[in-house]
Amino acid sequence: MLRYPVYALGAATAAAVLALMPLSQAQAQNKNVTIVLTDEPTDVDGCDTSQSTVGRVALQNFYETLTMMDPDTGQLTPLLATSWEQITPDSKGWRFHLRNGVKYHDGQPFTAQGIVKTIQRNQNPAVSPACGNRTKFFGLDKFTFKTPDDYTLEIYTEKPEPILPIRLSQMTLQAPGASEASLTRTAVGTGPYKFVNWVPGLEINVVRNEDYWGKKPEVAGAKYVWRKESAVRAAMVKIGEADLTDNIAVQDALDPTLDHSYLNTETSFLRIDSTRKPLDDKRVRLAITYAIDREALKGLVSKDALLATQVIIPTIPGHNHELDKRPYKFDLAKAKQLLAEAKAAGVDISKEIEIQGRVNIWQNATEMMEAVQQMLKAAGLNVKLVMYDRAPWLELLNRPHDENRGPTLLQGQHDNNFGDAVFSVPTRYKCEGSQSFTCDKDLEELADKAAATPAPERYKLYEEVFRRIHDDIIADVLLYHMIGYTRVNPRIVFKPNPSLNAMIPLARISFK
Repeated sequence: MLRYPVYALGAATAAAVLALMPLSQAQAQNKNVTIVLTDEPTDVDGCDTSQSTVGRVALQNFYETLTMMDPDTGQLTPLLATSWEQITPDSKGWRFHLRNGVKYHDGQPFTAQGIVKTIQRNQNPAVSPACGNRTKFFGLDKFTFKTPDDYTLEIYTEKPEPILPIRLSQMTLQAPGASEASLTRTAVGTGPYKFVNWVPGLEINVVRNEDYWGKKPEVAGAKYVWRKESAVRAAMVKIGEADLTDNIAVQDALDPTLDHSYLNTETSFLRIDSTRKPLDDKRVRLAITYAIDREALKGLVSKDALLATQVIIPTIPGHNHELDKRPYKFDLAKAKQLLAEAKAAGVDISKEIEIQGRVNIWQNATEMMEAVQQMLKAAGLNVKLVMYDRAPWLELLNRPHDENRGPTLLQGQHDNNFGDAVFSVPTRYKCEGSQSFTCDKDLEELADKAAATPAPERYKLYEEVFRRIHDDIIADVLLYHMIGYTRVNPRIVFKPNPSLNAMIPLARISFK
């Protein structure tokens, strides 16, 4: 069955596709694929690829990075930078040697000066909505640059950055010239695929970059569509209407010839707004933690999901494995006791707390939050549940936060397959972190020390950071390190790995 036929796209789309496709590619229509995703992206901007809905379409397809963390081996590898070295003894200065002869899709040459413009744009807070890569990875950083020539880039940081090459594996490089005011809905990068068009509410079409600097991939073009219902997406792959869907519910992953499970690097949680009463009381936060029966909820995600004690998965350096031996366990009596103690001390535990869920953040997400609501009510808390779509949920997740808000528990998940805890801690737990609802100066000082310290001492410090978050602060109700299920059409070869929630590189797909 042919996928992505030109005649099915409509005249305007077909013309755009054929304009970009040489004859030999147009003849190879059976080398096109259809990928069905849960949600339509909000944009395809290069600085927003940390948002999974954007990254799954754009990351390592339209856009590339200087370095890349291999998700299979955990090793840092060259990409648009061929090599790098530290040039100051305090690790505040690094030199990157760039790949020669690379061009952006619009014909601009890939140069050090262009990278500077892109990074500065990614760091610009005036870009609206907020650039995800800035808020998640680089919002608190200050860079200065030198460009000795077109293919040499020197980056200097305000604070020591012993793992800057790893961190830059998350700085996606868009062609210079993108809007300084807003995120874009077109894409111009250096990657193996070019953006063709976006039909809002319907599909995104891409075509292979025949001038790509690297190895030519097998997939000639792709169409992305989206369906919220897991069963619908699974059925589309089964009947040949689609080739791949990245995330189906456990109850739909019943065909071993099509379905593949994988540790997807996502950690699910409820973020506690500890700045609002009664959640500013540690006893209340502990009570919430004890009131949730994680073992009972496992059936909604996967029997293989791991109970989480911190927001990074066990394979990321800095993970505190001692915490995994003593996760918080369901204890309703303990939860009621803690709430009684708080009430006796004058804490108003009758104040309504809003659980802010997100539709389809993971499969069965709504059902899980409904169960959590009942568990918290059983403990004696006054909770209501509101399920939000992705766009309003993002406004709740990221700063600026509504100063008049009441107490909230935000359903979320955090993806760190990037090789270091620095991609998790500053954003989520520092006082000015873009997604933080906690502020502990001692924790912040320790986190800053860890970020500036080389391995192996670096990882001991991060282990202590996570111990304090778990034992002393209780900033989150940690749920699971999640298991994902993907369905793959038998006509293609695609092996899921831990990066699948963040990106689906078309170059990794081949045909039988």
